[in-house]
Amino acid sequence: MNASIITANEHESHFVLDALLNNSSKIKPDIHSTDSHGTNEVNFALLDVFGYQFAPRYKDVHQQLSHNLYSFKHPSHYAHLSLEPVRKLSQSLIVDEWENMQRIFLSLALKSTSQHIIVGKLSRSVRRNKTQRALWEYDNIFKSLYLLNFVDSQTLRRNVGKVLNRGESYHRLRKVISFANHGKLRFHTEDEQQLWADCGRLLCNCIIFYNASILSTCLETLQSNQQQDAIQELIKISPIAWIHVNFYGRYTFSRTPQPVNLHEMADSIQQNLLKQLAQDKH
Repeated sequence: MNASIITANEHESHFVLDALLNNSSKIKPDIHSTDSHGTNEVNFALLDVFGYQFAPRYKDVHQQLSHNLYSFKHPSHYAHLSLEPVRKLSQSLIVDEWENMQRIFLSLALKSTSQHIIVGKLSRSVRRNKTQRALWEYDNIFKSLYLLNFVDSQTLRRNVGKVLNRGESYHRLRKVISFANHGKLRFHTEDEQQLWADCGRLLCNCIIFYNASILSTCLETLQSNQQQDAIQELIKISPIAWIHVNFYGRYTFSRTPQPVNLHEMADSIQQNLLKQLAQDKH
């Protein structure tokens, strides 16, 4: 995915659709997960319109169910259930404003204006017009369906948590790499800030590629030997790791580089996995 720097006073939820629609990488996601900072009143609806599943992780699911669960029937119809909706959705409002909402979707698709600007205006709660209220109501449909699915599906909760944990691991790696100036950004111009961010991202990608190459080599060996138990353990290992990387050593660039023996390192990982599996069985 492409990356861009936003200012501290910007709400990151306004840039979710912007990042997805302007993605020029080979990675084509269909699900986008985020924490509560990536949520607003329109992202569920907008991402669904463009073929994405919005899958945030909420800090307090019970609170979300108490305030953001809606239905097509009156809440009294669900009084016998453990989860009761807040209120009935206004279908007439959505139908009446559907044509105006389509114009908004088209403007976002044409990219004539930065998507985060439109999303930011649609997310504001001050001076809401009828079209904005209809879009919020339309968003409530997908938000309610997602909350019910999130509560019901352990697989969904686990996958969302796993994805966000990977993101947090990546941010920790970036913090470890940025040890100069105690990780503080001390650049004044936008070009210097962009260069600082790109350099950090490059180093992170190098470490992740290095780890992924070792794990891939190990996986090929395990597959050829049909070690299914070891393969199941191997796939739990994240390529975002740095305990084996020396960030504070002396760097020498004048010597002839020595190639890394990936097979030797993969064999070491394989032996440790098999040894651990053998100990677990006993």
